[in-house]
Amino acid sequence: MTPLARRLLHASSPAAAAAAGGEPGVLACRLASRAVVRFAGPEAGRFLRSLLTNDLLLSSSSQQRYAPTPNAPARAPPPAYAALLTPQGRFLYDLFLYRPPPPSQLLDRTGSAPLTGERPKGNQEDEGEDEPGEVLADVDAAEVDELLACFKRYRLRSKVEIDNVSKEFLCWQRFGRNVEHTGPSTQEPEAQSIGWGQGVDHAAESAAQGNGHGWEWFKDPRLDCLGYRGIFPANTIPPLVESDKEADECHYLLWRIENGVAEGSTEIPKGEAIPLEYNFAGLNAISFEKGCYIGQELIARTHHRGVIRKRLMPLIFEDENGQELKQAVAPGSEVVDKESGKKIGTVNTALGSRGMGLLRLEEALKQNSSLAIKDNRDVRVKAIKPDWWPVEWTQMLEQQSAVA
Repeated sequence: MTPLARRLLHASSPAAAAAAGGEPGVLACRLASRAVVRFAGPEAGRFLRSLLTNDLLLSSSSQQRYAPTPNAPARAPPPAYAALLTPQGRFLYDLFLYRPPPPSQLLDRTGSAPLTGERPKGNQEDEGEDEPGEVLADVDAAEVDELLACFKRYRLRSKVEIDNVSKEFLCWQRFGRNVEHTGPSTQEPEAQSIGWGQGVDHAAESAAQGNGHGWEWFKDPRLDCLGYRGIFPANTIPPLVESDKEADECHYLLWRIENGVAEGSTEIPKGEAIPLEYNFAGLNAISFEKGCYIGQELIARTHHRGVIRKRLMPLIFEDENGQELKQAVAPGSEVVDKESGKKIGTVNTALGSRGMGLLRLEEALKQNSSLAIKDNRDVRVKAIKPDWWPVEWTQMLEQQSAVA
């Protein structure tokens, strides 16, 4: 475990700090736990599509067009969330994939001509399928060297260059109870409100999201409640980031813990975790309609069988009086049934009085269940079913519990 991970997992809960001032509202943080890798070349899209669990970003030809006015800058397609697995279907790395707008579709500083002077690309019907020539990937910083080596082993003769560009770009997240946006747009709602006339002025919107050269906030591809995510040049502060609202990354970690969303190999055991048990299907990380990818056989078989007996869940650690206990549990602690001593699961992440753990659903969601930490029975564990979980994940178990 890296020093960064240790600091984040055992830091004091930011909830207590926010209590005096009420809800912290919208926060933003630079994700030091994430790095940026560039895949560039004529076969970059095809290369990634053949390896990863999710469909890559859709062709941008239908979404972007050359616009010689400042009111219609290039629009980049939304990011995708995906994973690279072992041939046995176990988790290796998670990736957020962004496709930057091509230079021919970026405006210069006057907003009146393409940035490079290149002729804009035509439609798909005219020039065939538009494969992405560059993809930026937001990846686990602790694993970036091994990730690069892994992808380069798979590259073979594919025309794609793979580089760590973390010195050029940084990953950011905007989150909080007031940032959730459930509309169809992938764009930041605060930015959408900027403009004039009959609708949104996209030049002002683009300036608010990033700049006139295509860097912008996007809705987190996993869940609406996680807010907005983006990759921005390292020498700039993203727009809509107020100085008094820039937070430490542990705030974002707590937000994910409370929603039961793991991220990176520190929280999703590399080479061991089964993606469906870590809720990857519900996080839009797996396409069950795309072509072949590494590890697809186990994922497809488990999904179509329809039985997932263990899942990652948010946890609250309490004493016998129901008071939350901080710093009482370490990652790796076993969760057991207090009465029988039977193992129910394992804590994989802990921050203050909150955590996440991979638990057996039947016991974790049973009415009047009594869960505790194995080596410290005075610490009670309350398992929470997140609001975003699909009904079918627990419907059968709830029916069985009602009959019993």
